[in-house]
Amino acid sequence: MQLLFTLSRDPELSFKEAMARYWETINSSYELLLFNIKNVVDITQFAVEDGEKRKSKYLPSDYDKNFSSKLYDNEIIASLANNKLLSKEFSKLGFIEGENADMLKKIYHEFSKEEVYLNYQKESSTAESTLEILLELYRFCRKSEYFNEIMEDKFPSWLDDKSLIVGAFKKCLKSLPSENQKFYEDYKPDDETVKDFGEQLLTDAFNKDDKLLEMIKPTLENWDHERVAIVDMILIKMAICEFVGFTSIPPKVTLNEYVEVAKNYSTAKSKDFINGVLDKLMKELESKGKINKSGRGLEG
Repeated sequence: MQLLFTLSRDPELSFKEAMARYWETINSSYELLLFNIKNVVDITQFAVEDGEKRKSKYLPSDYDKNFSSKLYDNEIIASLANNKLLSKEFSKLGFIEGENADMLKKIYHEFSKEEVYLNYQKESSTAESTLEILLELYRFCRKSEYFNEIMEDKFPSWLDDKSLIVGAFKKCLKSLPSENQKFYEDYKPDDETVKDFGEQLLTDAFNKDDKLLEMIKPTLENWDHERVAIVDMILIKMAICEFVGFTSIPPKVTLNEYVEVAKNYSTAKSKDFINGVLDKLMKELESKGKINKSGRGLEG
C-alpha cells in the first residue's frame, strides 16, 4: 500500500525501484525481529548486576537476600545468549554490543518495580512462569518510550511492522529452548508470502491500475472517483486484485483485512466507505463468476 501510494505521488520513482524497496522492507522486518530479541536479552542481563548490588548492601532486606538473577539465568534466555551462530548474525547485521545500554538498564529497573516481577522473585520458578515473565517483560518493553525510541532509531518501520514482529517474537519465545541453533532462520519470510503473494499483489495493482479504476467507478454511484481519498482507492484496488487473483484467500477475509488496514492508515470514515464499496464489488464479481476460490478454509 505504501509503495503504491509513493508510486502515485512520485513520477520519478520507477516500478523497478519500488520493487527493490519492497524487498528491502521484507529483509528489514526479519532484521527487526532479531533486533527485538537481542535487546530483550540485553535487558534481562541487568538482573545479574541487580542481584550483585542487592547482596552487597550493608543492610540488605529479605527481598534483597532472596533476590535471584533468574530473569537472565534460565533456559530460554540461555538458548539465546549462548547461541554463537545467533551472535554472529547480530554482528553481521551491525548490532553493536553495549549499544543503548543506558536506556535498556532504565527499562530493566522500571520493570523490576512492577508487581508481576516482585511476585516472580518471591515464587519458585517453572518453565511456564519463566516464559510468562519474559512475555510480561516484552509487553512492558512495547509500552516503554525508551524501547520504542531504540527500535525507531534503528528501524523507522517499527510502528508499521510492530504487530507482525510481536507475533513472531512470542512464537519464538514459546519455541525455546531449541536444539536447532539456527531456529531464528525459521522466521525469515517464506516465498509463498513475500513472492507469490506480496510481489504479485504489488505487480497486479500497479499494472492493472486503469482497469481497476474502471471496475470501481460504477460502484461509487454519485461519488466522483477523484474525490475518493488516495489511500482508500489504493486499498480498494488491492482488494480487487486479491478477490480475482489469489484463489486461496476467502473473499470475506480480504474484505475484512482491508477494512482493518483502513482503520490504521486512512480517515475516520474510510472503513465504512471501503466496506460498502468492497461488498458491492465482491457480490458483482461473484455474480459474474470472476471470483473462483479453492483450498482449505474456503467452505462457506
